[in-house]
Amino acid sequence: QVQLVESGGGSVQAGGSLRLSCSASGYAVGNNCMAWFRQAPGKEREGVGSIDSDGTTSYAVSVKGRFTISKDNAKNTLYLQMDSLKPEDTAMYYCAADSSGGDCYYVFLTRQFGYWGQGTQVSVSS
Repeated sequence: QVQLVESGGGSVQAGGSLRLSCSASGYAVGNNCMAWFRQAPGKEREGVGSIDSDGTTSYAVSVKGRFTISKDNAKNTLYLQMDSLKPEDTAMYYCAADSSGGDCYYVFLTRQFGYWGQGTQVSVSS
């Protein structure tokens, strides 16, 4: 059974940083495509970025240059380093893991991830 558990969310002032973690069980982080999504109140869930099995990353325009996705294969954990945070980054953040084995970028764009975490809240004040 695959489980994804996010942690690291919290409240921070604009300009600050947070690092989110997504600990996986029953799933090999290093061998698969994974991603981060976020959803603000009243808005649709949007993709933040993805990371492929070979470490190739992609990011939404809104976070490029500020957020970094990485993974620690030994700890079987996915990370999202968020710097220069803005109030508009306030949202529930979710990690997602691919179950299809398809092209990672396509899976990310179409949000066809088979496994999702429960989310961790990030609040950025001005």
